Amino acid sequence: MAENLIEVHDLVKHFPITQGVILQREIGAVHAVDGVSLEVRRGETLGLVGETGCGKSTTARVMMRLLDATSGTIVFEGEDVTRLKGDRLKALRREMQMIFQDPYSALNPRKTVGSIIAEPFAIHDLLTGKGERRKKVRELMDRVGLNPEHYNRYPHEFSGGQRQRIGVARAIALDPKLIVADEPVSALDVSIQAQVLNLLRGLQRDLGLTLVFIAHDLSVVRYMCDRVAVMYLGSIVELADSDTLYTQPRHPYTGALLSAVPVADLVAAAGRKRQILQGDVPSPTNPPPACRFHTRCPKVQPVCREEAPPLAPKRGGSLAACHFPLTDEEVATQIPGLTATAR
Repeated sequence: MAENLIEVHDLVKHFPITQGVILQREIGAVHAVDGVSLEVRRGETLGLVGETGCGKSTTARVMMRLLDATSGTIVFEGEDVTRLKGDRLKALRREMQMIFQDPYSALNPRKTVGSIIAEPFAIHDLLTGKGERRKKVRELMDRVGLNPEHYNRYPHEFSGGQRQRIGVARAIALDPKLIVADEPVSALDVSIQAQVLNLLRGLQRDLGLTLVFIAHDLSVVRYMCDRVAVMYLGSIVELADSDTLYTQPRHPYTGALLSAVPVADLVAAAGRKRQILQGDVPSPTNPPPACRFHTRCPKVQPVCREEAPPLAPKRGGSLAACHFPLTDEEVATQIPGLTATAR
C-alpha cells in the first residue's frame, strides 16, 4: 500500500455568524466541516463528492491552508502543517497547488497569460532570469496543449477550455506534490470536459502527482478517481475505492446518488427502483443530532436519531457511517446497469 502524502484528522471548520455593526457578537456558526478524517495516498486520485453545500470545497481549502481550521490536524509528509505561518507556510505552498472551478474568474484579466503562469516563479523567487522564465512558461504552455506563441495574449482571448489549461499550467509550474482540482470541468462544455480530464490524468501519470478531485458529476468521478469519499452536511458518510463504491454502495445516501445516474442499458433502467430522497438538506447552522442523514433516510430507525454511527468497515470493503447499511438486494434494485459498467 502506498504511503500517505497527506492525512486529515477530525477536521472542523465553522464560520461564525455575528450580529451587530460595531460591537459584533457571535450568535451562531455555520458547520461547514464537522469531524472529517481521511488520508490521501501518494500518487492516487481521491474524489470528494456530494450535494452543493456539503463541505467539499471547504474541506479542500482547509487542507490547502487557504482557510484556517477551527480544530483538527493536517499532516503533510509527516509534518503537522495546521498552524504553519510565515516562511514555513510559504514553503508549503510550493508543494500544494489548486485548480479552481471557474476559469473565467481564476485568471487576472489585466495580465498576459505568460505573466499569469510565471507568477509562481516570481512569488517564490525562482528562475530570476527573464529569458529563463519565459522559456519555462512556454514549455508549460506546450505541455498543457496551448500554443506557446500566445504567450502575450490576455485571458479574454482564450476559450473556457483554454483558460482552464492556463490554470493547470500555473498549478504545475512549481512541480507540486499535491494538486486539488475543485470541480475543474463543471464550467466547461461537455465536448471540452473530456479533453481537460485526459490532460489531468496524463499529467498525473507523467509527473507523479497526487490529486484531490472535487466534483458532483459521478460519472466523471468514476473515470478519474481511485478512491471516493462521499460527503453529506459536513461529514464523510462513505469512503471506498471507486469500483467498490459504484458497485456495492453501503450508505443509503450514496445509493440515492447512484440511483439518479442515467444508464445506457434500457433493460436495466426499466428494472431500477429510483430512490428519491424526501425533504431538503438541513441547515448547516443547525445540523440534526446523531446521524445527520436521518431526516431524509428511507431506512431511519430510532437509534439513528440518538447515536451517531462511526465510519466503520461494511460488507464489500467500504467504510460507511450507517447503522443500517444497504443490503446486496437493495443495491441490485437501485443501481442495476451501473454495477456492470466498466470504468
